Amino acid sequence: MSACVPTRATQPTDSATPERLHQPHSPPPAPRRRFHLAGADVSASIAVFLIALPLSLGIALATGAPLQAGLVAAAVGGLVAGRFGGSALQVSGPAAGLTVVTADLIHRYGWRTTCAITVLAGLAQLGLGCLRVARTALAVSPAIVHGMLAGIGVTIAVAQLHIVLGGTPQSSVLANLLALPAQVAAGRPAALVVSALTLTLLFLWPRLPGRAGRLLRKVPAALVAVSGATAVASLTGLTLPRVELPSWSSHALAGLPEGPALGLVAAVLTITLVCSVQSLLGAVAVDKLVAARAASPDGAEPTDGTSSAAIGSASPTGSASPTGSTTAAASPATAPSAPRVARSDLDRELLGQGAANIVSGALGGLPIAGVAVRSSANVRAGAVSRNSTMLHGVLVVVAALLMVPILELIPLASLAALVMAVGIQMVSLHHIRTVTRHREVLVYAVTTLGVVFLGVLQGVALGIAVAVATALHRLAHTRITHDEKEGVHHVRVRGQLTFLAVPRLSRALHLVPHGAPAVVELDGSFMDHAAYETLQDWQKTHTAHGGTVEFGGRRPGLRIAEPVIPHADEDADCRCGPWTPWRNHQCDLTSLVPATTDDADRRRTDTVTAISTNTSTNTETATGPGTHAPTRTRTAAAENTTLESAGAKSADVPPDDTDDGRNRDTDRKETDPPPTAHQLVRGISAFQRNTAPLVRDELERLAREGQRPSQLFLTCADSRLVTSMITSSGPGDLFVVRNVGNLVPLPGEASGDDSVAAAIEYAVDVLEVRSITVCGHSGCGAMQALLNAEPGEAHTPLKRWLRHGLPSLERMADDGRPWARLAGRAAADAVEQLCLTNVVQQLDHLRAHASVDRALRAGALELHGMYFHVGEAQAYLLTEGKVFDHVRPVDVPA
Repeated sequence: MSACVPTRATQPTDSATPERLHQPHSPPPAPRRRFHLAGADVSASIAVFLIALPLSLGIALATGAPLQAGLVAAAVGGLVAGRFGGSALQVSGPAAGLTVVTADLIHRYGWRTTCAITVLAGLAQLGLGCLRVARTALAVSPAIVHGMLAGIGVTIAVAQLHIVLGGTPQSSVLANLLALPAQVAAGRPAALVVSALTLTLLFLWPRLPGRAGRLLRKVPAALVAVSGATAVASLTGLTLPRVELPSWSSHALAGLPEGPALGLVAAVLTITLVCSVQSLLGAVAVDKLVAARAASPDGAEPTDGTSSAAIGSASPTGSASPTGSTTAAASPATAPSAPRVARSDLDRELLGQGAANIVSGALGGLPIAGVAVRSSANVRAGAVSRNSTMLHGVLVVVAALLMVPILELIPLASLAALVMAVGIQMVSLHHIRTVTRHREVLVYAVTTLGVVFLGVLQGVALGIAVAVATALHRLAHTRITHDEKEGVHHVRVRGQLTFLAVPRLSRALHLVPHGAPAVVELDGSFMDHAAYETLQDWQKTHTAHGGTVEFGGRRPGLRIAEPVIPHADEDADCRCGPWTPWRNHQCDLTSLVPATTDDADRRRTDTVTAISTNTSTNTETATGPGTHAPTRTRTAAAENTTLESAGAKSADVPPDDTDDGRNRDTDRKETDPPPTAHQLVRGISAFQRNTAPLVRDELERLAREGQRPSQLFLTCADSRLVTSMITSSGPGDLFVVRNVGNLVPLPGEASGDDSVAAAIEYAVDVLEVRSITVCGHSGCGAMQALLNAEPGEAHTPLKRWLRHGLPSLERMADDGRPWARLAGRAAADAVEQLCLTNVVQQLDHLRAHASVDRALRAGALELHGMYFHVGEAQAYLLTEGKVFDHVRPVDVPA
């Protein structure tokens, strides 16, 4: 039985039996719902149609196909792929990523054979969908995909530049470059004027300022650019080549393929590969956009560009295209009760794309794939079902039949300028920075140059070969060095530690003399069994001869902690490493004084070396509110692969039942530092050993560039509030001001506090932060002191400071004002109610500061209220209705 045909239970032959049966012990099937077209789908379809119409004509022009072929592909992509595809909101049609491939096929085999190749590619996609191999297509290295698209973008831009200048493009990039000087010398002013006007409108329209600009930006920039250029060309009477749409009766359909069999097979494989990878990556990107839209407070996707980056990083056509950036406010956002959009079924998406290519090729249309610009416009315009995609296809059909006289007024130079801009945007700086950060520039560059000068299939093949060679090189190439600094021997390992590197590792380790202190730095994410045993055996031997070993690394992934075998005169180490062992963190102060000989002997006996490996690489982007810092290596030791001693923590030494801890203090020498000093020194030492190597590069960058935080975070001085932890932020992200009670004194008071005002002024006027957050917390001692204050008490410094919180008390006592509250429950007690009210009151105090007021009026600053419940480890954000609502885990776009 075919893998595509679902098995069905045999139906009874009795005519009285209902046609639809349901299994026993299951609810009856739901009644068949009537067709319902949501208003959000209608408005979204119009927005997508206005983008698709000029782009479809422009892509058809760039390929050298009949212009009607672009309209056919757009209509079929909306109706067929939209109906049968696995991604409800992805919009399919002629894609810029297919332009070079299609143009080459038309040049080699002619239009009718190209249509036949499109049909065969659709059949191949159906076969791949039946085999359910869609997920494997996502295994292609992103550097190869981005390099392929960059190469295609360069090819498109160079070819369309000739039409922009009023000429005709050549058959290859090299020929176009060689012919460019002559084309510039023979430039036609009319074509240049129309092209320049198109590009100007295309890039300036999304940047219109003010309230009027927000309204005008609802109209897509691509439509405005082409319409404006067409109107100017028509009103001024410029003589230019224009769109020609012959009668549909003469439209060429697919014919039998003609040409060498090997070449045809290669062409089919190329179309199948490009269409499939682009569509599948686009479907994944659409899922991310839908998740981001659902996570926003009002159910609509944010329009600050965040989601555009998501589709740019996952979708092959890039995110920065000006043709898609104008649809952020194309329609009212979906309400929070909008229907849930299911995640994409990638195998079904492949089947839908295959069916669409079969129909498009048979009807004389261009090859079809998922298109990022239209898909992102569809999601951001509020679409809630596949009806928007299908309705956009209907609108394209109507335009192709009824708007021919209007379409024939469009100058070809305007369409060429539009497509050239799309090609330029396909060379994404975001993608280049990403591959640079992951050391895949060579793969990206080879793929791009291969596509530009050899062809898409050859460029992709070269990219795959270089990617495989790079992976093998990284696995086999390990750099091991040994040096001595101030009596400490350092052995550094850079790269993956496999059996191939064991001989060199052994030589380096044996250069460390017996009894000498040694530090082994492991910079890599993988260690095989042979390397593990080598390190373990050497560690045991070296420590048995009186030496010490510390293991660390510049990257998370491999950290080895030495067995705790302290000498009689050494201090027991509190091995509470950063973040992960921080859980239930209770350092026993008695373990911070010198250990006795008996203690040392007992610990030496109980020491067991345990090795656990975690071969995953761990890097993450700081995602604190407003974070704009680049991706950095995470400093949490939770990510580290550890070879640590089971006796490493102070809890391994059971306290003496006969000693309450006071005897240890009396037995200490007068010259010994106090336990708190030991704790400070141990904490600094742990930072220098474990964390400093991980953050050194980032801190060096911050030292060079200076601080550029995105947010002022004003919170309480309570020791339980770890701001970097609860906001997942890193060095340089937050400008933090802490005081008792997270208070913001009003400006201009005779006895006011200038330190807070100075910090606010510096953050807003000098650092130009984009947001200020006032964060209160549960169990605040300052709020408790405010509630318990009695008139006539002595004016201590604390009492004088807390007077800035009296307006919060008055606000809470005012029955005319609605109380700030938590979503879903009432405040636990008066202290919690005052904590919530205080956050709202301090935000009002912030607005009274001149620098804050100026920035708010200029739209350059946002104010946020936050409440952190310490016991629940739950953050709440203040909404417009003075309700602190939960911050729930969401899928953040990549």
